[in-house]
Amino acid sequence: MPKTAIVLFNLGGPDSPAAVKPFLFNLFNDAAIIGAPQPIRWALAKFISGRRAPVARAIYDRIGGRSPILPETEAQARALEAALGPGHRVFIAMRYWHPFTEEAVAAVKDWNPERIVLLPLYPQFSTTTTQSSLNRWHKIAARQGLTVRTETVCCYPTEAGMIQGFAELVAKGLAEARQKGPTRVLFSAHGLPKSVVERGDPYPMQVAKTAEAAAEAAGADDWVVCFQSRVGPLEWIGPSLDVELERAAADGKAVVVVPIAFVSEHSETLVELDIEYRHRADALGLPGYVRVPAISCHPAFIAGLAGLVREPGSCAGLACVDAGQGRICRR
Repeated sequence: MPKTAIVLFNLGGPDSPAAVKPFLFNLFNDAAIIGAPQPIRWALAKFISGRRAPVARAIYDRIGGRSPILPETEAQARALEAALGPGHRVFIAMRYWHPFTEEAVAAVKDWNPERIVLLPLYPQFSTTTTQSSLNRWHKIAARQGLTVRTETVCCYPTEAGMIQGFAELVAKGLAEARQKGPTRVLFSAHGLPKSVVERGDPYPMQVAKTAEAAAEAAGADDWVVCFQSRVGPLEWIGPSLDVELERAAADGKAVVVVPIAFVSEHSETLVELDIEYRHRADALGLPGYVRVPAISCHPAFIAGLAGLVREPGSCAGLACVDAGQGRICRR
């Protein structure tokens, strides 16, 4: 194998209370998140980040004042290096906080690989995550003069190793929850505004494919996909996790909550799922609430990622086309 650099993409997260506001500004100043032209987008990002920063700081205060996403991604990077062996080095490019794409491009260029594989830690493709991260990479790589042969894994919603890892975690959660009675699996993913999906974003369809494959592999016969983390006044895709908790309570079902689109722990899992939604489940009188851990460094998941690096042309059976700046999934 040629000397290969693997770049893991993720959103990033604030590493201190002081970083919360600039992190939020970077998020809302992304054209993939707010499509308004500049300087309107800059002004909106400034206003929204200032308004949301106190609420966000309170959220991060509940988990030690910082996001765990970078340490988790670093652990995944080291595990992937070990799985791939000599001649491979894994780099991290976060979209909205350090290490930024600019830092990752410079580090890759300094290492001087013969081949680069871009590997988003978003199993399901979305314009708001995958597309945004890849566009940023290509822009910065061109600016810094990085011209090494580059291949892209655009998505892997039904990759066999990942599905095996999810299935093992779900099966363990089911064994615990079923002690409380009949159980339903709630596959929870970060939501999107309906307007984004109506423009052709394949994310909810790919989330459904992941959930279906994981449910089948785990032997779950009662399950549903739902969405969390809604913000702002726009209409978002559903059903929401809140609604599904209410339905489970009405049906007398315990629940197993699976973060199906999150591959590492962060505020959406440690605060929303572990604290806020657990309290909601208790208030509703659910007989049981079991939250499955993020897939993180599960050996089957890491082995699956290693396979994608070796054969990045395979996107778990989904049709992809050449979009000039990497391969973008169309369905």
